[in-house]
Amino acid sequence: MGESFTGHESPEGWPGHVWCEGRTFVHLKSDQPRPTHMPRGPAAKSGTGFMNPAMAPARTRSVLLLQDALQHGWVNGDRPIRALDALCATGIRVRRWRNEITPSHQPRLHITANDLDKGALDWALASTTSDEEIEHTSQVDDEQMQPEFIEKNGIKFQCYDARMAMVQGSFQWIDVDPFGSPITFIDGALQALGRVGVLEVTATDTAALTGSSASSGMRRYGHKGIVDLYAHDDAVRVLLGTIATRAAQLDRAIEPILALFDGHHVRVSVLVRKSKQGADRNRELIGWRVRTTDKPYSFTSHPTPEQLAHASGPMWIGPLWNEDICSRMTEDKAVETCLATSSDIERGAALGLEWTEADQLYAEREIRRSVRHIAQAAPLLSRDHLLLAFDELPRFANVDSLPTMERLISALNEAGHLTARVPDLRPFVATLAPFDAVIEIMQSLQSTE
Repeated sequence: MGESFTGHESPEGWPGHVWCEGRTFVHLKSDQPRPTHMPRGPAAKSGTGFMNPAMAPARTRSVLLLQDALQHGWVNGDRPIRALDALCATGIRVRRWRNEITPSHQPRLHITANDLDKGALDWALASTTSDEEIEHTSQVDDEQMQPEFIEKNGIKFQCYDARMAMVQGSFQWIDVDPFGSPITFIDGALQALGRVGVLEVTATDTAALTGSSASSGMRRYGHKGIVDLYAHDDAVRVLLGTIATRAAQLDRAIEPILALFDGHHVRVSVLVRKSKQGADRNRELIGWRVRTTDKPYSFTSHPTPEQLAHASGPMWIGPLWNEDICSRMTEDKAVETCLATSSDIERGAALGLEWTEADQLYAEREIRRSVRHIAQAAPLLSRDHLLLAFDELPRFANVDSLPTMERLISALNEAGHLTARVPDLRPFVATLAPFDAVIEIMQSLQSTE
């Protein structure tokens, strides 16, 4: 750890200007514009002190998942969870874990924040002050090696290469959120998890994952892509397939918890277990998506030579979510957990936060958007389902116009076919209906208009 990583002095440019993400205050450098609400797309990295506002929904979901794990015991029972943010940058995610997860669960949450950028860590340490309401005593974990760190508000900040940080202990929760591809960190993260743990991975190299950059997709993920309406779903499944394949090589199995394409990045959360049998079963869930003429696509383990030209893969072809966990990720739960209260805003004002009623309204909308459609789609995306690009349906049904999505979903559900909208910037629905039944209902809706 270098001299600039001290935790005692304000970093260059401090305090910048203050922003509120969730219930946590963020000091942005003066040259970083005040974020617009609901930002979309990638942001240009601006060096030390950079915080990408477009990743706020992913951080909100991370808070909700970690709290759910602590509350319902699906990671480590009622024992502590050692959580590592391997590339924490200015520390907004770990501070949100500490500040927004229910206080009763905090004693079991041991957080390590790591980054190789000493300036970013200084910024993170300066941001982690008494504005957080929850105080914590230092706890020594016998199962962990004890590298050099500075602890503040119960968070251990350390400065190492991410792969070295993962080697230094056994964790139950690891977050890997690099600027670009996560591929170089996946093996180390899998090996650093305990017998059961959660791995959360972000990938912003969507050109490689969707197939729009064929060479990088093949080089990094061994993936042959097709750029069409299913490219986003392909991207999610390619990343899951990559993690599952790497895990199997280490005699580990994955179970997807939540996997999404969100704007400009892919974000997947998987439960990882040591299990040779589970690893073998995972291998059976690696396959290809084949585009066909009579329906949008089908999955197959091995495409024929004739199918290969219209196939993308290899990728994960199993379920994408965990129904029990995702069904609890409601909009109201997200607001209850992560929306700043009036007392939060008062504390922020003392730090220089400028926050209007319009800011609060937009913040609530953003938090709701971060989990919109998840609870409703959970029973579908947690099993085999048919994903339908809504705008493509008239071509298959040979009709001139579309009903509203709500009317189609309602008609399919009334006919006994579970159907829901799925989270994506594009209009998609997931259904358990046979494709022929979807077409029949589309045509019947057209005839009644």
